[in-house]
This record gives sequence, C-alpha cells and structure tokens, in this order.
Amino acid sequence: MADHGNVVVVTSKGHFDAQINEAKEADKIVVIDFTATWCGPCRFISPIFVELSKKFSNLVFLKVDVDDQADVAKQYSVEAMPTFLFLKNGDEVGKIVGADKKALEEKVEELASATSAAPAAPAATVASA
Repeated sequence: MADHGNVVVVTSKGHFDAQINEAKEADKIVVIDFTATWCGPCRFISPIFVELSKKFSNLVFLKVDVDDQADVAKQYSVEAMPTFLFLKNGDEVGKIVGADKKALEEKVEELASATSAAPAAPAATVASA
C-alpha cells in the first residue's frame, strides 16, 4: 500500500467540507493537491507532497482526485493537474499550477512558518563532509 504520510485522501464532497471546517476550527492552513491517476506530473510530485505532510504536521494536507471529486475541483476552478491550493480560514491564500517541486516546497515552508504551531521535529540527519 502506498505511503500517504499525513495526507488525507478526500472521498466525497462532504468529506472535503468536513476537513475544511475542522481546519478552520483548529486555525490550520490547508494544502490541497488536485490530482488525477492518469497524470504523469502528478505521480512525480506525489511523494514530495507526502514528505511535506510528514515534515509540516501543523498544516492539513488533502489529496483530491479530480475525476472522483469533480464537484470539488469545479468549486475551485481547477483546470490543470496538478494544482496545489492553499487555504486559510477557507479562503485561498495561494495557488500553484504544475509539478513545480521548488515552488511547492517554498510555499508550504512559508505558510508553515507563519503559523503558531512548530513543524514536526526533523528526522535525524547525517552531516556531510
């Protein structure tokens, strides 16, 4: 089974709405990956999204398959995959279209550092010579 890290795979519009409402109540920023199984760039960026979810546990990470959850994709006018949407209190605070690893990492780090909760402790690192 694939490692989803702390990414919640959205199973319905109701499930999506509940996740957004929970994040609002907890004052957490939401990072949404709009993806599709047939999308090559989506498959490329997915492990990076999972790693970010592990590193920044103070954010909520959601994965929305646009074919399974077309109504959610339409709600946010998603037309290309992958699209990453960033929400704070239910309002869009950022959007990245395409599998841009650097832009995704930078935006997640920026939003995580702006929240009051600290990110998860990093895994042990090996010093390079």
